[in-house]
Amino acid sequence: MRILSIGKTLRYDGLAIDSIDAASLHEYQNIEWYDYIIINGGDGTIRRVLTQLHTLEKQPVFILNPTGSFNVVAKIHRAPNIETVLAMLANGEKPTTQKHHIFRINDQLFLFSAGNMGDLQHIFLSETLRFGWLKHGIAKYILAVIFLLPAHLCMTPFMLASKTRFFIFTPARFLKKLGSFYGEVPKELVIDLENDYNMLELDGDIVTVHGRHLHIAQAGNIRVVTR
Repeated sequence: MRILSIGKTLRYDGLAIDSIDAASLHEYQNIEWYDYIIINGGDGTIRRVLTQLHTLEKQPVFILNPTGSFNVVAKIHRAPNIETVLAMLANGEKPTTQKHHIFRINDQLFLFSAGNMGDLQHIFLSETLRFGWLKHGIAKYILAVIFLLPAHLCMTPFMLASKTRFFIFTPARFLKKLGSFYGEVPKELVIDLENDYNMLELDGDIVTVHGRHLHIAQAGNIRVVTR
């Protein structure tokens, strides 16, 4: 059994765990050797790692070690404590896994959240507040919500009616669709932003997309360890 830890050096008696930095992943050889890959970090780290690994012919099982501020993907799958998972593997047990669907916007991957509405403004302000005692934890996100609340109350109805604005948030799939809000991703969705240079929020990351047309589609799935 081969295990790779990305983003943090991990050791556990009875297990041979290789460890690398996330920034070195694109240079790392023989990723397909691994049966389990541990991703240490928050939602943005998970997205960036899976962008490089989701097309592997032999897909590993992914173990999430959430160390970010929100850790939405880990919460969706009720990711067990990393020590619990490693203990199971050391004892020869197979942990329970669950599918997680992934999606694509042009050449960018996302796991649960994408948009250019209030989510983008919220991440911009939250990242501006990422310093001092606000650097870690969720306080910066809460403050950003408070600061932006009046603007969101005024703008959201107009954004929901706009053809050039959208927000996808799959944990709210029960809503399905409300104006330009999507709780689930259709097989294919094309949005004309009427601009060739656009900034989007993807799983808490801010990315730049060139081209006025966004082609949004399902892009398969991965297996994640769950409880």
